[in-house]
Amino acid sequence: MNQLALYRKYRPETLEDVIGQEHVIKVLKQSLKSNTPAHAYLLTGSRGIGKTTIARIIARELGTSINDLYEIDAASNNGVEEIRILRETIETLPFDSKYKVYILDEVHMLSKSAFNALLKTLEEPPAHVIFILATTDMEKVPETIVSRCQTFVFKKPSDASLATLVQQIAKKEGRTIDEDASLLVALLGDGSFRDTLSILQQVLALGEKTIPADMVSTITGAPRIGLVHEYISGLIERDVSRAFTAVSQAASQQVDMRLFARLVLIHFRILLLLRYAPEQKNTILMHASEQDTVFYKTALTVKTTVLTSKTLEILLDLLDARVPAVVATLPLEIAMIRVVEGEK
Repeated sequence: MNQLALYRKYRPETLEDVIGQEHVIKVLKQSLKSNTPAHAYLLTGSRGIGKTTIARIIARELGTSINDLYEIDAASNNGVEEIRILRETIETLPFDSKYKVYILDEVHMLSKSAFNALLKTLEEPPAHVIFILATTDMEKVPETIVSRCQTFVFKKPSDASLATLVQQIAKKEGRTIDEDASLLVALLGDGSFRDTLSILQQVLALGEKTIPADMVSTITGAPRIGLVHEYISGLIERDVSRAFTAVSQAASQQVDMRLFARLVLIHFRILLLLRYAPEQKNTILMHASEQDTVFYKTALTVKTTVLTSKTLEILLDLLDARVPAVVATLPLEIAMIRVVEGEK
């Protein structure tokens, strides 16, 4: 029998279980408590942050049974004919609930004619019907649809909150994951609960009781933090050879260079904060590993003109690059040369 995926096993069952969407939960709780649900909700935000999960919780809180809950993937049912069929079915009364709830996932994938057909339904829906639309691309949803829904914008969870979740679930699974390892899993998850827990499951599959960061790097192909430290040290010391060697070694290990760049940005930012807000040292280093703490202390002793917001902007440009590089290491190499040359 296949093991249940962690993101399904630990999926929130109630609004109280939801993490990081307090602004959404507060309004929903009040609406449901006062028995004044909207006839249509629009949930928008990046993938894997709980939109469909909360849609199901809303249905559950409304007392809607499985017989009266309809989940429709708009990506594969995006034509006007599918919406016309939906319009015909909503007229029938619920089977054994007060409300029939229709969840339309990836609603932005509907065709223009399908949106027009849906609009007519949203304008005057039957009293026993509630629509919950979910999308990862709000810009593609017509304003006429948006204006007829109560809209909730979901936030990406912070890396710190994801790392905490990773530690909690690892503990429930009988494992111990080092703090820096949990943060690395969170970074790899890139703001998605689903992706973060999928990566954690991949790591836990090894069966080890204690999980260090190096183990996460080996399994996922993430860069070892020592190489990130070396690259930053090369920048600070204006040592192109040192920074290039770090990038070259990461490339030989088939590391994801965008993740490498993201880690460089994160650690360089912390160095800047420590330099300009030393009185906040304890707060800034609250979640830092011993290896990171030693690196920061050493780096801050170097006399350099590189530890500035200008360098941070160069690194941000590197991370914001939209077009994949022909050579994966090229953006990091360009950033390195710009910093060392003092290019504007």
